[in-house]
Amino acid sequence: MSPVATTGTVVANPIFVAVDTASLAAARKLAGQVQGAVGGLKLGLEFFATEGPAGIKAMTSEGLPIFLDLKLHDIPNTVAAAMRGVAKLGVEMTTIHTNGGRTMMEAAVKAARESAKPPKVLAVTMLTSMDVSDLKDLGVERAVHAHVRALAELAQDAGCDGVVCSPQEVRMLRDALSPEFLLLVPGLRSGVGARNEDQKRVDTPGNAIRAGADYLVIGRAITEAPDPRSAASVLWDEVAAARRAKAH
Repeated sequence: MSPVATTGTVVANPIFVAVDTASLAAARKLAGQVQGAVGGLKLGLEFFATEGPAGIKAMTSEGLPIFLDLKLHDIPNTVAAAMRGVAKLGVEMTTIHTNGGRTMMEAAVKAARESAKPPKVLAVTMLTSMDVSDLKDLGVERAVHAHVRALAELAQDAGCDGVVCSPQEVRMLRDALSPEFLLLVPGLRSGVGARNEDQKRVDTPGNAIRAGADYLVIGRAITEAPDPRSAASVLWDEVAAARRAKAH
């Protein structure tokens, strides 16, 4: 069974490990270390800027689904053209920015769905490195929850498959949006002494699952561990326990 195979709307293993490296060799090494313990790999701008489309294609051969997190944000025609390129890479999911607006999101979704193997299009609501003070700097007077909800509802109306949100907004969005609308959650920390680094709106993987998250993106807790596979297995145990608790 594929590690992201689903039964109903439940993903078998929802953990995508954040492969935050610019090196194809390092990315391949990590993929081998976590094979079978995670549901997929998240590759972002750091990797793409160095290794490009060829690097993404190379990573798809590692046997794990790829979440390509590029956060496309430009005029609609440019984003649609970029999405057509992304859709040729064989990735499972990719991202655009809600701040690009409805027309841009609709163009991205249309371009993705015209491909032979459409990737799921997820819209980023508000970066987990931001909080209410950052919104005020941008002239946004809404509270974080209200802002994230408005952007998520816009993304759903534009036809996106889901959104990226912090763990602190999951329960609110799960209640407000369609049950099939995907919630992918970064900003996760687990264990005593876990560091927030540049993340501000964080929580544990277990709490995110109990709140209704579909996918989890976890980086340093796995990638900086002495044994990444063992660390991923521990996190999977936490996720599984949260699912059991949620079911009762």
